[in-house]
Amino acid sequence: MLSLNDFLAATESLVADAHVAVAAADSADALTAARNSLVGRNSGRLTALMKQLGQLRPDDRRAAGAAANQAKEAIEAALDARTAAVHAAAHDGPVVDLSMPARHAWRGSRHPVTAIIDEISEIFRELGFTIALGPEVELEHYNFGALNFPPDHPAMDMHDTLYVGNGAGVLRTHTSPVQIRTLQQYPPPIRILAPGPVYRRDFFDATHAPMFAQIEGLAVDEGISFVDLKATLTHFARRIYGTTRRTRFGPSYFPFTEPSAQMDVEMDLGDGKGMRWVEILGCGMVHPNVLDAAGVDSEKYTGWAFGMGPARIAMSRHGITDIRVLYDSDVRFLEQFGS
Repeated sequence: MLSLNDFLAATESLVADAHVAVAAADSADALTAARNSLVGRNSGRLTALMKQLGQLRPDDRRAAGAAANQAKEAIEAALDARTAAVHAAAHDGPVVDLSMPARHAWRGSRHPVTAIIDEISEIFRELGFTIALGPEVELEHYNFGALNFPPDHPAMDMHDTLYVGNGAGVLRTHTSPVQIRTLQQYPPPIRILAPGPVYRRDFFDATHAPMFAQIEGLAVDEGISFVDLKATLTHFARRIYGTTRRTRFGPSYFPFTEPSAQMDVEMDLGDGKGMRWVEILGCGMVHPNVLDAAGVDSEKYTGWAFGMGPARIAMSRHGITDIRVLYDSDVRFLEQFGS
């Protein structure tokens, strides 16, 4: 039969071991393991010890039970104190307030100019046009000479054009050089759309930027006329602005087209001035000198070309009055154009 002294000695030993085990626990998992080992309901050492109360003499069981309860209280007090200490150590530093509102997650979107370029490209793709690209640093010949610019044209002056290095190259001032490179590489018939950035020495203000996107279009084939140009661009404008929108063509001048024209669309820019005619692009029949400079027989082939600024089209569509907001990289601005 188990004696009271043996039971009390086992209880004291358990409490001593418990203090050592609890002090060594340095994490929540370690504390859980120690709690299960010491006072767990199924496999704890204290539970096993209390099951031996029935082996004691009836007169000794009261004192033994009191000792067991004191041991349990001491062990659980040690576990609770150690748990608080480990938790405080783990959260030493800024406390996360889970009741605070979450930080707003900015959601960007495609830039409105990029979206317009993609939309215009899709319209002309349906008409049989192919995307063509060219270098942004161009030879002066491709940027001016081959496009029928006279040597004394003011656009070639340094106050208008950004020259590169020793002046042998320029940052292209329009995407028209892609016309020449394409005509030199592929024989007619040709229908291309050439989007890309261009550079000019303009002051950065509400309506001008030193770098902006441009889209060039070119069609060269036998028997092409100005009627084809008007029909194609009118179809494009009505796809962009609506089938009931009115368009008109007026005279203009470009060295690389003859005759030259500008295309206007009637629209409301949202500035309180109501509907009015707004120029959206320049166009014309490709000058014979341009075809000859590219090695194309101007007696056999004719063509037309146009150039537009997608930024201005994006501004007119969305009621933007200052072009500078397109360059701000403000996610709050881009977020408006998300789906």
